[in-house]
Amino acid sequence: MKSGTIYLVGAGPGDPDLLTLRAARLIEAASLIVHDGLVDPTILAMARPDARLVCVAKQRSRHTLPQEDINALLVREALAGADVVRLKGGDPFIFGRGGEEMEAAQAAGVRVEVVPGISAANGAAAASGIALTHREDASVVSFVAGQCKGLSDQDWVGLAGKGRTLVIYMGVKTAPQIAEKLMADGLAPDMPLAVIEKACRHDMRVLRGPLAGLPDLVERENVQSPALIVIGHVTARADGALVQLAQETAL
Repeated sequence: MKSGTIYLVGAGPGDPDLLTLRAARLIEAASLIVHDGLVDPTILAMARPDARLVCVAKQRSRHTLPQEDINALLVREALAGADVVRLKGGDPFIFGRGGEEMEAAQAAGVRVEVVPGISAANGAAAASGIALTHREDASVVSFVAGQCKGLSDQDWVGLAGKGRTLVIYMGVKTAPQIAEKLMADGLAPDMPLAVIEKACRHDMRVLRGPLAGLPDLVERENVQSPALIVIGHVTARADGALVQLAQETAL
């Protein structure tokens, strides 16, 4: 029996209009879609009526399936002859574990194709009017995960500060540790930041404040995932009118 193909597809930041054409075509044609919890329901609604949708959502400290089991599921279905669309929020290769799934497919001799998506960072920045780079404020951008194991031991020195922008994924629950860590590394307590919740969706929120106030901001505003934390002087340049327009036009 001929094996199927595993498609690692980026669903972008949430708005179906921001899908690539390749992603949209694969979603509409797929008989099996294995998707994350961050994929917007309006994107899943694009699947054909008889498609099988398998949710493998991950939340902090609670996974529907361990990653090893997800890898095994993808490979098993492909070896049985099915084409599998593995649908992920944002881009598969930016904190999406796409690399692990690609390696598992290749080790099993299964063909794999990667379909990039607009990353959460790019989508959130555009929707909130924050230019991650700016000739006057930032020529370096770094992406880090805020809930990785051993957060306190991660070396973030030099990733934020003058001329740099730091984008933190999955940092809502660890906001106090993040603020403490960055200030201990020498970042000024009044460094401006933005917390972007549910970017590119109708209920998107953009919250601003200083680094020292990050824990209180997250708690007071009851920030929920998905959310990104953007730290740097570029966040002070954002145009509030653009944010309002993005909220009005988001699906």
